[in-house]
Amino acid sequence: MYVFAIIAGLAIIFTVLIDAFETVALPRRVQRHFRISIFFYRNTWAPYARLASLIKSPTQRETMLGYFGPLSLLALLGIWAFSLIFGFALLQYGGGEHLSFGNQVITFRLLIYQSGETFFTLGYGDITPASTFARILSVVESGMGFGFLAVVIGYLPTIYTAFSRREIEISLLDARAGSPPSATELLSRTIDVRNKNNETLDRLFHDWERWAAEVLESHLSYPVLSFYRSQHSNQSWLGALTVILDATALVIAGIDGVSSEQARSTFKMARHAVVDLAQVVSAHYDPTIPERLTSETLAQIRAQVASKGLTLTEGPEAEEKLREIRMRYEPYVLAIARTLYIPLPPWIRRDTIRDNWQAGPWDRMIQAQGLGRIHAERRGAQVEDHF
Repeated sequence: MYVFAIIAGLAIIFTVLIDAFETVALPRRVQRHFRISIFFYRNTWAPYARLASLIKSPTQRETMLGYFGPLSLLALLGIWAFSLIFGFALLQYGGGEHLSFGNQVITFRLLIYQSGETFFTLGYGDITPASTFARILSVVESGMGFGFLAVVIGYLPTIYTAFSRREIEISLLDARAGSPPSATELLSRTIDVRNKNNETLDRLFHDWERWAAEVLESHLSYPVLSFYRSQHSNQSWLGALTVILDATALVIAGIDGVSSEQARSTFKMARHAVVDLAQVVSAHYDPTIPERLTSETLAQIRAQVASKGLTLTEGPEAEEKLREIRMRYEPYVLAIARTLYIPLPPWIRRDTIRDNWQAGPWDRMIQAQGLGRIHAERRGAQVEDHF
């Protein structure tokens, strides 16, 4: 019985330490079948997301989904801490001797309490180790408690720094591609048709190539970032990646007078990101999901960009080339979107909703006040003309 307790305690502690190391310190994806963190996210995200999907309001639904990332991180840290406390309690139970001031019988429940106060370095002293083995365990556990607190203090700011870097470019995309963004809006607003100049588009693609690399690095190192939602309900890291892939796909397929060199580099990096991140979130390929771009939508894209002075390459070969490019990334973004309950942006916007930068809670009142002043000035002018 005591030997079994020692073996079980060592197994629990070793498993938790390995999982915490791979989650916090190891900057690469681990493909081992069983991990505490992976098991935790696979069994908590799906029911949580299904519960949130029952909310009809998109804004409130996104708000609830946005709680999962931070809450899951705190819950995972709590699971690690409790597992370590439980593991050390098993070791104390299996090989230690303890004394109590109240001359109580030392039960396993009291050993869990003693392990917890040791782990968090409370040091009440009501239960004390009486053997050398128990004293060594107490010292090791208290040191591990200090290390755990250091991990929490260092890990959380790192997570939020990576999240902040990710969100900056997403916010900048608002004025470039609309809210929600779309590839057609991005190309229409960015390319200088009058001067036949796409330097602005190339600079934007260059910035997003680096952003895609940063997202890949940060989300591989800290997979929990995949569950962190953006500040606005019509924005997301997956939506931004999809828009960039859509825009580069259109440029690579052919737009008259627009170079595709930088678009190809950006496409490669963005496609690399979605392929690897689909594995991080355990997305699954579904061949039954319909394609995002229909022939009717493509015709509407041609018409809209033509009104801006851009001409997409036409013909069966161009359409087949565009489809081949799309099939290299669309199955991945569709699978991630279904797994994370993130709505994908359309290829072309059909609504008249204003961009996020154009909307404000006081706009109607300011507009009404301005119109009131204009009407008052006109009435004053009419009275002066009358006299």
